[in-house]
Amino acid sequence: MPTSTSPQTPYEHIGGETAVRALVDRFYDLMDTLPEAWDIRKLHPQDLSGSRDKLFKFLSGWLGGPPLYQQEYGHPMLRRRHLPFPIDSAARDQWLLCMNQALDEQPMDPEIREGVRKAFAGLADHMRNQPDNPETRARPH
Repeated sequence: MPTSTSPQTPYEHIGGETAVRALVDRFYDLMDTLPEAWDIRKLHPQDLSGSRDKLFKFLSGWLGGPPLYQQEYGHPMLRRRHLPFPIDSAARDQWLLCMNQALDEQPMDPEIREGVRKAFAGLADHMRNQPDNPETRARPH
C-alpha cells in the first residue's frame, strides 16, 4: 500500500479503475462514431464489449495498476497478438486520434496526460506491421 511519500503510478494519478474505464469507454465510443476512424474500427468485431474489456484490463496493468490482463490471459505480447491485423501508419494515427481525444476529455494533471500520450504514441507505433499505403497516407483525416 503506497504511503504519502511513495510515488504514485499513472494508474493512481489519473483516478484508478473508474478513470481507466472511462478512458476506454470514451476511446471505443469515438472509434465507433468518428468517420476518420473507420479503417481501424472495421478491424474490430461489431460488438466492442470484448475489446473494451481487454483494453481496460491491459491498461490497468500497463498504467501501473492491477495486472488484470496478465492474470487472465498471460503476457500481453501486444505486437504478436496484433499481427493478424493490418496496421500501418494510417491505422496507428486513427487509433491515436481516438485515444488522444479520449485522453483530452479525461480530468487529469496535464503533465501526466502528456506522459501517457507519449507512451501511447510509442506503443501505437510499435504495433505497425504493414508498410504505409500511399492511398491512405494521402487521404485527409
